Amino acid sequence: MNKSRDRKLFSPVIFCIVVAVGVLCIDIWVRSSSTVAAQSSASAASADAATASTGSTSDDLLESYRHVEVASVSDALEQLTGRRMYMSHKMQSIFPAKFAGFALTVKLAKDEGNKDPEALGGMLAAIDEGPAKSVWVMVVEDGANIAGMGGLMGTTMSARGYAGAIIDGGVRDVGHLRKIGFPVYATGIVPSTSVRHYRFAGANLPVQCDGVEVQPGDIVAADADGVVVVPRAKAAEVLALAQEMDFKEHSMYSIIEKYKSIREAVKRFGRL
Repeated sequence: MNKSRDRKLFSPVIFCIVVAVGVLCIDIWVRSSSTVAAQSSASAASADAATASTGSTSDDLLESYRHVEVASVSDALEQLTGRRMYMSHKMQSIFPAKFAGFALTVKLAKDEGNKDPEALGGMLAAIDEGPAKSVWVMVVEDGANIAGMGGLMGTTMSARGYAGAIIDGGVRDVGHLRKIGFPVYATGIVPSTSVRHYRFAGANLPVQCDGVEVQPGDIVAADADGVVVVPRAKAAEVLALAQEMDFKEHSMYSIIEKYKSIREAVKRFGRL
């Protein structure tokens, strides 16, 4: 009788313990799940913030390059890298222009007499897929007398928000390009076509444009003094030094006018 009573008393106790343990486990699981969810949300928010920050930084960088002089950028690059990163006097604008953007590189290879309707299809696809703020950097093999682009391509680039185009080769339809205000630098103006003479050789690849190495995503800046290419990894450092040089040079003008002496200005600012 006593054993039976003990078993009856013992069973509810065991039941209570099991229930209590179960509740505790559920509570732990819920807390753990909440913590993981919170951490995931925090990570996602952090990633979103980083992405937004990167985009904002890129926009700010380009905006700053649009306001700094290309000559100062060229000087800053030479001081920091020891390299010539500006294009030659042959690279001329079809009208006065100033812009900066990220390089979208394209190459055309000679293929005389080809009748392939898709020979330049990759070039057209690259134009249509290029993002806003791109600078179309095209190298036309032996293309001094070949128009690498014209009005149709320029109109598309303008509609897509490209910053401008740099052609190591010729350009045509300049009347229309001037009319729509799309800036193009090229080594010459010619009426010829690349159709049946060239084949698309690739996009977003390293190229040598008028003797300057250009990597996809590099910053290309242009103004009345010419065109310069800034390696993306050096962009912030080059910009800071170019802005400092701009400030010094602009400050020197009033000193020169006041003292009628360039030596006095150089002595004060150390810029020439």
